[in-house]
Amino acid sequence: TTWYDKETEGKNPVCSDINIITKSCCLSVENEDDEYYKPADEISQEIDTELGLSENHFSRPEGYFCFTTTEELEMAIERCKDMIRVIAVDNGEKSKDRKKYLVAKLVQLKLKLQKINEAPANLQDLTVVMGHNFELRSLERPQQYCEKCCGIIWGVMKNWYRCVDCGFKCHSKCLNLITRICANTKVLENGIYELCLCPESGLSQQKFRCAECKKKFIFKNDACLPRQCDYNGLYYCSRCHWNSISVIPARVIHNWDFTPKKVCRASLQFLRLMIKKPILNIESLNPTLFAFITELGNIKKLRQDILVMKKYFLTCHAALEEKLLLQLKDRQHFVESSDIYSLQDLIDASSGHLFTYLEKVHSTFITHITLRCQGCRGKGFICELCKSEDVIFPFDPRTDICCSCSSVFHQDCYLRWEGPCPKCARRGKLPVAASN
Repeated sequence: TTWYDKETEGKNPVCSDINIITKSCCLSVENEDDEYYKPADEISQEIDTELGLSENHFSRPEGYFCFTTTEELEMAIERCKDMIRVIAVDNGEKSKDRKKYLVAKLVQLKLKLQKINEAPANLQDLTVVMGHNFELRSLERPQQYCEKCCGIIWGVMKNWYRCVDCGFKCHSKCLNLITRICANTKVLENGIYELCLCPESGLSQQKFRCAECKKKFIFKNDACLPRQCDYNGLYYCSRCHWNSISVIPARVIHNWDFTPKKVCRASLQFLRLMIKKPILNIESLNPTLFAFITELGNIKKLRQDILVMKKYFLTCHAALEEKLLLQLKDRQHFVESSDIYSLQDLIDASSGHLFTYLEKVHSTFITHITLRCQGCRGKGFICELCKSEDVIFPFDPRTDICCSCSSVFHQDCYLRWEGPCPKCARRGKLPVAASN
């Protein structure tokens, strides 16, 4: 099932332009609590200018560097050292502040260099910007567009970059202008959905600027109008919002609505990375869905049965050898809980694919326990109320389970029975017999 609009996925190449990256690199202080790393704004801007660094408060969160390759870092380190040596002989108050700020930047650069040198060989070829891990790729298909300037990427003539984590694509000349944090970084730091329906705050709260690139909105024509992201409710310019569409988790949870809505590029990449992560507990978010959505209720019953069957398989040598539970390897959370779903699970449930998939696995498990494996069949139950010789199991339809001792009975027998559970009654007599 296609849940978002298809993009042209090209193989990405990029040429590393050291001059471009170096001129736009932004170094930020990592430890805000330490006064040692807090120079005055004037000194900071002055030193950034002398180092050839440009500060952009909208595009660089703290802790990010544009110096990413070993050569670029070594160049920056040597330049910092030279500047420290020049002001070492001056004991003025301003010189002390400048030296303190330069030493702080020198420490950051050395730590970054050490981190790159200690990284695996295959990671050293990556260029890290705003959390993106960019790699040099070659164009294999046409119609590739830069995520920053929206221009066509002519990979035949020039190289370009692609993030191996979120798929962000850009020209080499746009690499130093990126303002979007990698969606994979957001997933790792705070991998939860926004479950409010279009949480709009208004353009005034954004100061009439794009939520991503901070470009001021100019209401001249339709192309300049702000575009709202249905996922987070924020407004974006046409470069950051391409009218891509995606299923919105909040609409699925609250309204069982799978109609794709328009989202910004950042939200699209985030949702694409999150789609298979099992983090939606329907039982706590909206338990009424199971009552109103028949297919979801049926899926819940199958998942509960599978969890019961799992107990049989964990003590069955034949099941372990056949690796029956690996039939659910694509949805491992199905053998851990019956309440947790991923967004992809709910999409497949709506289309009917998930029920078909689970029904097939459920049938295979039942066949093993009730017919093929004598060991699992021997763990079945005999209804003590009707004394029938038929072997019954907890996952059989029209059976009831005693909540105290987990004995299994026919549902009709259990409803007609007016006394206590026979097994519980026997267990209650044991302490009396032991005392006598």
